[in-house]
Amino acid sequence: MATVHLWTGLEAHALRRALRMSVRAFADHLGVAVRTVSKWEKLGTGTEPRPDTQAILDVALGRADAAAHLRFETLLSELSRSTEIGLRVTTAGPRLWEYETWADDLDRVVVALSRQSFSFAEGLLTRWLARYSPRDLDDRGLYLFARSTTLLGDLHRDQGTLLGPLSARHNYIDAHSVFTQLDIPRRVAQLDLSLAVVTEMSGKLDAAAHQYESLAVDDRLSRRDRARARLWVGTALSKGGEHDYAARVMTVAIRDFEDLNEPDDWSAAHQKLALARRGAGDLNGALSLIDVARSTAVSDAPLQRVRLDTAYGHILISDPATVDDGLKTLERAAQVATKVGLVHQLRAIEDIRRLSQGVDAPMATVTREIHE
Repeated sequence: MATVHLWTGLEAHALRRALRMSVRAFADHLGVAVRTVSKWEKLGTGTEPRPDTQAILDVALGRADAAAHLRFETLLSELSRSTEIGLRVTTAGPRLWEYETWADDLDRVVVALSRQSFSFAEGLLTRWLARYSPRDLDDRGLYLFARSTTLLGDLHRDQGTLLGPLSARHNYIDAHSVFTQLDIPRRVAQLDLSLAVVTEMSGKLDAAAHQYESLAVDDRLSRRDRARARLWVGTALSKGGEHDYAARVMTVAIRDFEDLNEPDDWSAAHQKLALARRGAGDLNGALSLIDVARSTAVSDAPLQRVRLDTAYGHILISDPATVDDGLKTLERAAQVATKVGLVHQLRAIEDIRRLSQGVDAPMATVTREIHE
């Protein structure tokens, strides 16, 4: 919304025209005499309304709708240029059309992240996050600010920047605070889920599993998000060596995704279940499951290809007869991960390679995956 620091006849004239009122109607609207408005019209910047009238004009501007604000700012800009006095109004936060543009840009960010176009996505996000301070935003602006911060967290997570001042965890905590302030429980719970993912990716498997278990029955989340939390209970348990129990939990999540008609999640769940069966020593079952995941994958995005090839390669190198094929598959995954900047996944691939060569690597990093 626009703010006028000092009203003169010029700003009053611009407001009257922005409200599309006659001199008499504008005077009635403000509760002042017609001759007062006529004086403003005649003298322009040469007259300043009394302090009480300044306040009345502030209220009239504050109550104007977004379209009138746009007309007011446009008219005042034109009048200021014609009189060479400079712009006499400031805006503290986004205008209505800027909110729409911001929301459109967030849709573009979601698409860019799905394709791992990190630089483009980050450019769109920082364009808005650097433009406004949260203290200058109303509730709608704060919502968009928190969504932008959440997506920046997703970007950093996919790139493997998990902890620190410029990390996924830091972004998620900031967004969590704003959504809590706005009292939007679903968004708060989704960020709890994202923070649990960061906990798992940081190697704190027991803590992550407990967080996932709580969120799997949290009514603040949608059925899909609860099913994803249940699936990720299984991934955390599998990474901790509890492969059989993890497989049972994942199987329940797969049924949930089937009931919900979520083919992408259903396919991804088979990939994770395949790794659990590999961990349990069931290589035939693992190969069968990863074949299902590869043949039913909905997305052909780089991250999805890297995930599938990493899991497939990991299963193949677990059998001495298919080690060479597994290493070739991992090399293909590493090339794609390097090209698009999937640092976290690249580290996992390198750890798997080292393990295949008999070099010790932490098991938590050998089987880690990047979550959506």
